[in-house]
Amino acid sequence: MSAKHKRHVISALVKNAPGLLAQVANLFAARGYNIDSLTVGETEQAKFSRMTITVRGDEATIEAMKKGLTKFVNVIKVLDFTGVDHVERDLALVKLSTPAGARQEILELVQVFEGKVVDIGLKDVMVEVVGPESKIDAFLLIVKPYGIKEMARTGRLAMARGTAMEGREID
Repeated sequence: MSAKHKRHVISALVKNAPGLLAQVANLFAARGYNIDSLTVGETEQAKFSRMTITVRGDEATIEAMKKGLTKFVNVIKVLDFTGVDHVERDLALVKLSTPAGARQEILELVQVFEGKVVDIGLKDVMVEVVGPESKIDAFLLIVKPYGIKEMARTGRLAMARGTAMEGREID
């Protein structure tokens, strides 16, 4: 991937308000950019949520999108994690076939990837894997030959280390 269109993880602290998610999606769509992932969840204060948006684009377009986000009345703060010390995590739930004689091998792989068995049946096992995108991709590549019956992944969650999102004034 060229530096021109690199991946950006943008975090927005927002007030919980109907229609804000649609406004954000429209902002990106209007500029012709696809959102790679988008997660929204409440923060430590129930009246606020954190949106984590992953998008690829050039610096000028990303800067315009960040400025566009800050113009929404319900957006408190926007931060592009590019160049900011931060932690990123994804979550995947994966239902795997457990062919005869392979169950133990699959369970060992889950352990190696620090996954967790969340459901087990006679012919399948459902596991949870949490970590950076590359870890989840590696896990999926390794278990693919056993047969992935079903899979669901979250979008990226990210949080800056230190005080990068602090210092905001909220009611």
